[in-house]
Amino acid sequence: MDGKQHFSPGLDGVVAAETNISYLDTQYSQILIRGYDLIDLSKTKSYLELVHLLLEGRLPADNETETVKRKVNRASNLPADIVRLLELLPEHTHPMDSLRTGVSALAGYDRQIEDRSPSANKERAYQLLGKMPALTASSYRMINKGKPISPLQHLSYSANFLYMMTGKIPSALEERIFDRSLILYSEHEMPNSTFTARVIASTQSDLYGALTGAVASLKGNLHGGANEAVMYMLLEAKTTPDFEQILLSKLRKKEKIMGFGHRVYMKKMDPRALMMKEALQQLCDQAGDHRLYEMCEAGEQLMEREKGLYPNLDYYAAPVYWMLGIPIPLYTPVFFSARTAGLCAHVMEQHSNNRLFRPRVRYTGPRYENKSKS
Repeated sequence: MDGKQHFSPGLDGVVAAETNISYLDTQYSQILIRGYDLIDLSKTKSYLELVHLLLEGRLPADNETETVKRKVNRASNLPADIVRLLELLPEHTHPMDSLRTGVSALAGYDRQIEDRSPSANKERAYQLLGKMPALTASSYRMINKGKPISPLQHLSYSANFLYMMTGKIPSALEERIFDRSLILYSEHEMPNSTFTARVIASTQSDLYGALTGAVASLKGNLHGGANEAVMYMLLEAKTTPDFEQILLSKLRKKEKIMGFGHRVYMKKMDPRALMMKEALQQLCDQAGDHRLYEMCEAGEQLMEREKGLYPNLDYYAAPVYWMLGIPIPLYTPVFFSARTAGLCAHVMEQHSNNRLFRPRVRYTGPRYENKSKS
């Protein structure tokens, strides 16, 4: 068998798991979440309704949505020791590192951590989802010598999340757009961070350990971080002609341009990006300032013309988050917070039908003769 195994760099095209959670159907440009089109869901459902779909396997009835809201609201405050731990982190700590530290530390507060049953994991998932906004926003504020903002019980999950990051109660439009962005980021089949979480879970490690590994995976700039890079380019450019020149310069230097291209969406625009493009136009209309929209649209047309590349979700999510007042270093932590629902669903599925991941390698090193045999 040695030397005859099929080798696919990066496991490209390799089916690593069976799942009933989500699927990227490139033939029909659909992102399926338990059989539903994610784009359709983002137009008609809230993030917490999607959480219920991911964790419970079905869309909630009206009273069940309220139950989910109560669960996450009850879990929204961080333990005092976690807050003190975050306060001790150095000023230069990256928000993804503080998020990773916080998720890992939360394991110590779970008295039933060895229980891997679906019911126990599901309860952990709701607890984590309740704490993610505070963990994301508070760690960043404390690193920057600010004070955490406590959630307001009368606000929705998404409105509170925005409020804790910006210090401003969002408008109805801002709340709706941010909630939609959380839906669009919530689940996306088997990217690196989800694979990482499932690999860790396959050892029968706990949910916190699997998510801690997923944070580390998402921090890498080939996975997360693209939304931040896009925003820094837009701010550097300031005008549409300057933005086009920046893109052309990067193309001449053969530099990777963040926000374009996707391993799965090779020949068309990420359907999630189109939703955020529409959201950006709405926010620009509200502000009476369309510069960011015009810059992004010009960049989109240039990259299609020059390279045949199309925007992914991060390209339009970046200016949307800027218009919502979210600090740039929090873009990737927000991505992870939204994805927590999908990650938890995958860990639960892995624990329920587990096989340890243990791939092989194609050996390319030397093979020395054992002279002792002679």
